[in-house]
Amino acid sequence: MSPSPALVWYASYGSNMCADRFACYLAGGVPLGASRGHAGCRDRRAPLSAVPYELPGGVYFATESAVWGGGRAFYDRDLPGGAAARAYLITAGQFADILSQEMHRPTGADLDLTTVRAAGRVELGPGRYETLLYLGDLGKQPLLTFTAPWRATDVRWRPPSAPYLRVLKAGLREAHGWTDHRIGTYLASLPGARGHWTAPDIAALPVTR
Repeated sequence: MSPSPALVWYASYGSNMCADRFACYLAGGVPLGASRGHAGCRDRRAPLSAVPYELPGGVYFATESAVWGGGRAFYDRDLPGGAAARAYLITAGQFADILSQEMHRPTGADLDLTTVRAAGRVELGPGRYETLLYLGDLGKQPLLTFTAPWRATDVRWRPPSAPYLRVLKAGLREAHGWTDHRIGTYLASLPGARGHWTAPDIAALPVTR
């Protein structure tokens, strides 16, 4: 079995697509529009690289975000279509600390990533972002993300809030260079947002900076 890697690609499909928001996970701070902040990682350096990416599957909104209000973004690779994402090249320790902060736990505990690379999916716990997914390699490093242990069809969907959508817009614009119209069309089509937000309404939201 391959040893646990020193570097990984973290594929973000939610608010961390926005570089300023992701920087709060790395260096600590309160994202603009959020109600609480993050402690930051042990290693506070910026990502070594960031690239646009599309994951197989889809994104949906569910549960209640204490940071943004409204539904959170989750990834289900069994959904049809594609999930717009942004991949960051970071250290394995940074990835572990980001996961800890998502679950409101102290940072400092490393992850053994050999199991998820072998199995493709590992549930570290029942929490909303404690299921690790290995999505193949990007270059020489593994591409990883985390999501909920349930499937999109197993949970009640919840509309995302306007502040959350604004930071998602910023991330999609930065990562993919999409227009407001394309961003609105994409986000309004996702389960949880669909039927509650229209593409024009999302397109008209000012982008979080």
